[in-house]
Amino acid sequence: MNNSLLIVILASAIFYGTPLLFAALGGVFTERSGVLNLGVEGMMLIGGVSAAWASQHVGGSAWFTVFASILIAMFAGGLTALLHAFLCVTLKANQTVAGLSITIFAGALGLSSYFANVWEVASSPVSRPIRKLDVLGLADTPILGPLLFNHTILTYVSWVLVAVSSFYLFRTKTGLQLRAVGESPQTADAMGISVVKYRYFHTILGGMLAGIGGAFYSLAIVSTWVDGLTKGAGWIAIALVIFGFWRPDLTLVGAYLFGALQSLGTTLKARSFHISGDLLDALPFVMTIVVLVLVSSRFAHKRLGAPAALGVPYEREER
Repeated sequence: MNNSLLIVILASAIFYGTPLLFAALGGVFTERSGVLNLGVEGMMLIGGVSAAWASQHVGGSAWFTVFASILIAMFAGGLTALLHAFLCVTLKANQTVAGLSITIFAGALGLSSYFANVWEVASSPVSRPIRKLDVLGLADTPILGPLLFNHTILTYVSWVLVAVSSFYLFRTKTGLQLRAVGESPQTADAMGISVVKYRYFHTILGGMLAGIGGAFYSLAIVSTWVDGLTKGAGWIAIALVIFGFWRPDLTLVGAYLFGALQSLGTTLKARSFHISGDLLDALPFVMTIVVLVLVSSRFAHKRLGAPAALGVPYEREER
């Protein structure tokens, strides 16, 4: 029963959707503050190559090495996001251009590839990959086993993060202030809320989560480093923020939908389905376009639109 096509696809959707979920949640925080981040792909790649290096060089137990690798990936992604925040918040650069510049600078033909060559991380697989857990010995339980009890630690962390993020955004004073900064920074500033601090903090937080998403690719999905490891996952994560209407819970649904599409090619090939591999690989990106068209409708924006100040640099008026 656990090997049925439907169960395998659903379990794979959760596995492949986990890095998308981390990166997209980071995008939710960043964009809720009013900063558009098109540099997610670059931040994921920097996190991925940093995690691969750490896995090969940090000693200690397997758990310690994995934990350290994830922390280093978070730091690397956050540092890259700090550059994006400096460009967008302090220098008030065009946020679209700044994000694209980050992706080009840190992306598959940029800094991540340079670090990979200098550190020689592609010469061997990571020494301590992230393994799936058999939670409470229930991994082989029919249906629920592969869906709930046989995932990596990061998958379970992502579930907790979705709940915490939803509570933070919609049930706390700080979350309310964050949304105020994204909707009307002038009003937030007049209320004594530091627009600059909120935008810096949540942009860096978004980069840290993108770094974890990149680490998942190099430590769990591929378990090694190759240039362009994420294969455009950062762009899918950006679309997921819109698909989820800037809400963590809906973003989770979207991440698993796109995770299923990403894993479909591998799953069907393993079962000898004769379908073009190129067509299956293109499905997530085709779906990305479809989703963007659907959620760009007037009705969607009226009900659950983007933060009003998204992408707009804040110029503080002199008092």
